[in-house]
Amino acid sequence: MEHCCHSHPQPVPGNDRRYRRVLQLALLGNAGMFLIELLAGAASGSVSLLADSLDFFGDAANYLLSLWVLGLSLTARARASLVKAASMGLFGVGVLGLALWRSVYGGVPEAATMGWVGALALLVNVGVALLLYAHRDGDSNRRSAWLCSRNDAIGNLAVLLAALGVFGSGRAWPDLVVAAIMAGLAVSAAWQVLRQARQELAGTV
Repeated sequence: MEHCCHSHPQPVPGNDRRYRRVLQLALLGNAGMFLIELLAGAASGSVSLLADSLDFFGDAANYLLSLWVLGLSLTARARASLVKAASMGLFGVGVLGLALWRSVYGGVPEAATMGWVGALALLVNVGVALLLYAHRDGDSNRRSAWLCSRNDAIGNLAVLLAALGVFGSGRAWPDLVVAAIMAGLAVSAAWQVLRQARQELAGTV
């Protein structure tokens, strides 16, 4: 997961119609799941579902940004990646704060809703990740799209495990632990994208 940073300039992928179609599908899937998980997370009291819904929203915005800069220069795409990195990092910090708040004031989430919504989200994200896997190398803009999809799929697996944990224990801590893990993944991905984007802007890639 750590390989990036090629020693030669990356081509402008503006005419890559296949990649553009993949981004369009990813945008539609993430926007739809944002609405579903937002409603389900609020109804079930699950922090991990709410965290994942915010992640879907951020990813949809990132895919839209990726489509916008697809035909632009490497510098423009790297600057867009800085915006993506900031959004991923803010998402991670926000989720961590929400988890801490719910650990004090929250109740036990509804495991059944967590389970079926998490399974649906996993299907969507695995599909997007498979589509983006072939495009994971290249500039920071492409890499950030792949990292978003990878983190989403991992996060959905974690939500399913949290649902099992809540169901088995009758307590909220599995949900909160998963939310904290998702926050850590977001911050880690933000750092990777930020580092590569800065190198591209400096002309070292």
